[in-house]
Amino acid sequence: MREIVFDTETTGFDPKGGHRIVEIGCIELINRVPSGAVFHEYFDPERDMPAEAEAVHGLSIGFLTGKPRFADRAEDLIAFLGDAPLIAHNAAFDFGFLNAELATSGLGDVSLDRMIDTIAIARRKHPGAKLSLDALCSRYGIDRSHRTKHGALLDAELLAQLYVELLGGRQIGLELAADAAAQGASQAGGAPAPAGSALTPGPVRPIRAARPHRASEAELTRHSAFMAGFGDPLWNRS
Repeated sequence: MREIVFDTETTGFDPKGGHRIVEIGCIELINRVPSGAVFHEYFDPERDMPAEAEAVHGLSIGFLTGKPRFADRAEDLIAFLGDAPLIAHNAAFDFGFLNAELATSGLGDVSLDRMIDTIAIARRKHPGAKLSLDALCSRYGIDRSHRTKHGALLDAELLAQLYVELLGGRQIGLELAADAAAQGASQAGGAPAPAGSALTPGPVRPIRAARPHRASEAELTRHSAFMAGFGDPLWNRS
């Protein structure tokens, strides 16, 4: 199953007010695991950058001037997205900007049927809790120490981890496989199994010799008498 996690940075809150996308970051997931394929681009918005927007993402007009326009990379972006479901945090915002830019580029909309909003998932799972990306990363123990400002690719990477956690985290089978590998390494003289692992070695128990299970002479005699009562059994005819 192929999915795309994406995020955008913009000059403001409303594309209808003339605001533009200045950065987009997309992460490809295959069966909920990052494949390593990404699409990342900065765009020249061909307009000014409000100070309040620059304070959020740190992208100045001086940095963005001369970067490709959205229309220059729109077809490459559409090719990367393909027909995969698109995952975003507060997805209506990102879809609104994405479709506005595609319309300006003379291309068709991305269907809202493809939209997966992680805020909606988090709201169902944690009603009444804080739903910002920072707050949810803290809840799930996702390291965001390197996130000093918003960035489309960085936020998409964090969101990809959060999305998997919101859907239940790593599969139990994969965790057991990892624990078994760690246990095997421990027995081979490598790193010990993680503390608290279900496969962490327990107390050493003494090894008992195997007990004999041969039939006694009395048991063999009783068995022969029992078998004699069958008369002419089929297993004696071959």
